[in-house]
This record gives sequence, C-alpha cells and structure tokens, in this order.
Amino acid sequence: MRYAISVWILLLCAASVLADEVPAITAALRARRFQEALELSHTALEKSPKDVRVLVLEGMALSGLSKDQEALAAYRNAIKLAPDYLPAVEAAAEIEYRKGMPEAPARLERVLALHPGEPTAHAMLGALAWKKSDCAAAVEHFGQAKAAIASQPDALREFGACLLKLKRPEDAAGVFRQLAELRPDDRRARYALAVAWMEAGRFGDAVDALRPLTESSSPDPVALQLTSAAYEQSGDTPKAVAALRQAIVLDPRNVDLYLDFADIAFIHQSFQVGVDMINAGLTQVPNSAPMYLARGIMYVQLGDYAKADVDFDKAERLDPNRAFAQVARGLSEVQQNNFDQALATVRSQLKTNPKDPFLHYMLSEMLSRQGTLKPSDPEFKQALDAAREAVRLKPDFVLARDVLSKLYLWAGEHDKAIEQCRLALRDNPADETAIYRLIRALKSSGKPEAEKEIPALLAQFTKARDEARKREARENQFRLVEGK
Repeated sequence: MRYAISVWILLLCAASVLADEVPAITAALRARRFQEALELSHTALEKSPKDVRVLVLEGMALSGLSKDQEALAAYRNAIKLAPDYLPAVEAAAEIEYRKGMPEAPARLERVLALHPGEPTAHAMLGALAWKKSDCAAAVEHFGQAKAAIASQPDALREFGACLLKLKRPEDAAGVFRQLAELRPDDRRARYALAVAWMEAGRFGDAVDALRPLTESSSPDPVALQLTSAAYEQSGDTPKAVAALRQAIVLDPRNVDLYLDFADIAFIHQSFQVGVDMINAGLTQVPNSAPMYLARGIMYVQLGDYAKADVDFDKAERLDPNRAFAQVARGLSEVQQNNFDQALATVRSQLKTNPKDPFLHYMLSEMLSRQGTLKPSDPEFKQALDAAREAVRLKPDFVLARDVLSKLYLWAGEHDKAIEQCRLALRDNPADETAIYRLIRALKSSGKPEAEKEIPALLAQFTKARDEARKREARENQFRLVEGK
C-alpha cells in the first residue's frame, strides 16, 4: 500500500514570497520536468543553502527522478534546519514508510503532532500496526483515516480483519462491504464479508453476500463451502449438505470439503454417512492423512476400534512430521523427512544432553513410528525407556505420556496405559489422543467396571473433536479474510 502525503499546495502558496527561482522550480515540477527542477533547485541552493523550502523542492525533484535516497537526504537536511516544517516531515515520512525504514513510525507520529488528525499519516500508521499484529492500534489509526483508505483495498482488508479479531464483526462487515463495492470482482472480499456476517450471527446476510458467487454460471466452491457453514450454523442442515455436495462435485480433490462433510455427519451422529463420504474422498486423494484421521474418528464412534487403529496408524505414516512440527526445535532432518539422520541426530544430542526430556521424547516417538516395531524388538525397549525417562524428567509432558500410553497398549499392559492416559488428561483434558487411547485401554482390559466409563469418554472425545474442528474452521475462515 502506497500513500503520497501532499505538500504541493503548501509549497505553491508559499511561492509568492520566495526568491524568483521558486516559481520556476514549482512550474517544472508541475510539468514533471524533474531534471530541470533539480538543476534550478541547485542554482537556488547555491544562493540560499539553508532555505528549507528549496530543499524540499529539491527532494521532490529527486523523488520524481526515482532517487529516493537522495531525496530523503534533502528532506532530512530541511528537518535539521527547521524541525517543525511540516512539508519536509511529511515528505520524509512518505519515503521512510514506503521503504519500510525503522524511522517511519516516529516520523509519522511527528506528522500527527504537527498536524493532528492528518488522515494519511493515520493510514500509514494503521498499516504499520497491522504488520506488527497490533490490531488495537491498527483499528485506532484506520478509524481516523476512513477517507484516506476508502480507495485502498489492502487497507480496507487489514482494517476489517482487525475489527474481526477484536470481536467487532458488524463493524468489520461494514468495511468488507465497502471493499466488495470497491472491488466487485474480488472473490476474497465477498468471502470476508460473509465471514464477518457469520461471526455476527447473521447467517442469512452471509448467504446473501455469497450469492453472486454461488449462483453464477460458474459457481465458486469456496463460496459454496462458506454458504454450507452459514446454513449449518443457522440450523438448516439439508441446505448445508446440498451446498457442500455441490462444492465437492465442482472441486473433488479439495480435502477440506470432505472434512467439512464429515464434520456435519459427526455433529449429527450420522457416522456411517461420514465414513462413506470419506471413502469417496479417498478415491480422489488416496494419501490424505487428515481424511484417514477423520475416518478413524468416525470408526471410534461406531465402536469399530480395529479399523480406527488402522486409520490412525495410516494417518501417522502419511504425515509423520505433523506432531514433530509443533515441538521439533528446528531439527532439519525431521522437517526434510530424513528419518535415519534425524534419529542419529537425536541419539548424538542425548549423549551430551542426557537430561533433556524433549530429546528422550523425540527418540521414543521416532522409534515407535517404525511400522514393523514389536514388543520383542530391542528398539521397542529403547522407545519405552526413552518415554519413561521423558516423563520422569518432565511429569507434565503430555506428548511423552501419549507415546508412552501407546507403547504400553502395544505391549498389552493395559493398566499402565490407562494410568498414562489419565495423567495426560489431568494436564490436558482436551487431549484427543489420550482420550482415544484410554477408551482403547479400558476396552481391552476386559474389566466390567471399565466398560461403564467408556460412554462418558466417548462424549468427552466428541466434545474435544467438535471444539478442535470449530477452531480449525474459524482459522481457515480468518485465512480467507486476511488473504494469506
């Protein structure tokens, strides 16, 4: 986003009281004869080297010649001579802002001190606050610059996104409506408007905002996906399903659409319908870890734990770095999926850092992900010992307890697996992995009293999954709003 703070009027008003050269310089600038204006400025400065008005004219000529650094030097020279000379401060601020220089925020604040309420300075400060993820400041400045940003799509998008983050969805909708009117062909503007209306609980308005995209000759699958979400949140599940089916037909390789369908099936306890749709999705995207995970969750609800285990294992094998990525501290070998080298790196680091619980966890996690690992294998004992050491060193290490419970399940030590799951849930009651493994361990224990606990755990699992998907859906919608 680029703004140009206007200093032309101030300079031209002052021209009548300047030396004879100034009218000629301003005339050359107005005619965009920048080289001529620069030469005339140099002549004038030879006579009056400390005339701040001529220094600013020189800077403008240099800017016209795309010599921003030299122009900035001229403006800064003028500011040294006259710190309160607004045209010099404004012109310097414009270049510093455009170049992303660290001096820009302070310079813009100086503009506002000299000219309170100056809208373009507020707009620039709003954009800088957005880049720093300071939405409170961004909204404050953009709110003071509505006229300046009315024709600036980036600023309107940033203003609206920050209003959403500050839980002011109706205000955000007003900004996004303005953006949609400014850019009628911008699909993201309509996505953002719909998301704002949904956040405000005005689902009918969200559907209406998307109609130009959903009812066109070439319907937009993303708009249909958002429309489905709006219908579902308003309680109209048949229309939500219809919109989602249409989106899937239009974009059959979009994994998120199948996951949204599975989500609706999960919420309405139509688990076999969800399985069937994921099966259809896997014919289009056969190596989708999220779809295997989603199907496994459906199998849990259907009580088919054997199939759930197969799907969960498949999801882990297809995306082995997913858990690592959250905690891997930049182990490049893991990120590059170079498993053997990653394992060697962890073993090497453990020799010098034997009390690091993370390294013990990583060793156990890596060893346990080997598809052929059996309880009788030496690597299994190493994985078990590493997980035990990780939780000994850090008792609240939920990830380590998750892998330890998995190893105990594999070894048939159900009571120990139950203990680790309960300890993990003590520190993180929403740990879906721990809930699922606790269900599996209780089921496998064969104890009648254990069976009685499973319905409550299934409800807890359902709630955790529902909350996780809501978070994911909201994050996905915000990504549409922010244009990332």
